[in-house]
Amino acid sequence: MLWGDEFWNGWLNLLSDWVLCVILRIRKVMRRIGRLVLLLGMVTGGALQAERLYFNDKKVPETRDDLMAIQSALQKHLEQARKATVCIQMGQGSGTGVIISEDGLVLSAAHVVTGVKKEMTVVMEDGTEYEAKSLGLNADNDAAMLQIQSDEKFPFVRYESASESGKPSTQLGDWVFALGHSGGFDKERGSVVRLGRLVRVANSTIQSDCKLIGGDSGGPLFDMHGTLIGIHSRVGKQLAENMHVPMQVFHKYWDSMESGKFLGDGPFAEKPQPGTGFMGIAVKEVSGGLEVTAVEEGYPAEEAGVKVGDIVKAINGEVVTTKESLKKIMGQLASGDKVTMSFLREGADESVEMNLVKR
Repeated sequence: MLWGDEFWNGWLNLLSDWVLCVILRIRKVMRRIGRLVLLLGMVTGGALQAERLYFNDKKVPETRDDLMAIQSALQKHLEQARKATVCIQMGQGSGTGVIISEDGLVLSAAHVVTGVKKEMTVVMEDGTEYEAKSLGLNADNDAAMLQIQSDEKFPFVRYESASESGKPSTQLGDWVFALGHSGGFDKERGSVVRLGRLVRVANSTIQSDCKLIGGDSGGPLFDMHGTLIGIHSRVGKQLAENMHVPMQVFHKYWDSMESGKFLGDGPFAEKPQPGTGFMGIAVKEVSGGLEVTAVEEGYPAEEAGVKVGDIVKAINGEVVTTKESLKKIMGQLASGDKVTMSFLREGADESVEMNLVKR
């Protein structure tokens, strides 16, 4: 049986309509994907590739307009960058960090944070203080993360997205600006801004001629779009020789650092050694626990208020009834670890927290 031209023309028209419908649906889906990618970049802080600024390709600014363009780019992004730049205070020392998410995730340098699960204070530009805890770090590359311990929403900056090649998006000679709490926090002065250019770009480090000093370590380095491209690592023999950890290094180890892992054996942080933690007490076995017979002056137990005669019942929730059980627990703890000691004092249950130190 042969079909007529009218039949085939009808089928062809129907097929064309179906193909057109499919094409339109595909375009609609692609537009949604495009919006989703843009939204994801905004929510996570990851920055999409921006148009290259013309003055980056000039050896030197040639006209007043060139200088005004550089100034305008800096002024456009400086306020938000400063809001997100924090001073990190730990003991007697301080450094700098930068907030990269609304929930208070902070990037800094490993030699500023010094370890994982450490408690510290971050100070906002307006002087407001928050407690924070270090997450993970990479001792080989000087990269570190910490988390502000608060449910508040924080100002944050966009950061360079991960590249398939692992190479920075910036180029040699690009203009950049650096922020840091030079010499420690100063509310009246605020974070200090330095303008400069990239003088070396490599996968594991970038170098700028921004003049940095002590206290700037861990602070942010931005391109002139206001995108975070690196974290200050170390200052060279000259003030204008400064090394920064590229964002691509953070991307490479992101999951491990965010989950609290200590990576590498490099020079920027000392890996915790189990068995090195010391409280500074002597004990004897008694009914119901271990009685404190001596408290060493200047060590964590004394600073926490532990007294001779206290009956130690548990360390970090683990019951201790013998010297051997205490020794086993302490053999798993390192200098810098935080512990909770539960004890009896005059028949009442009490507990204290302390950070262990080396003997």
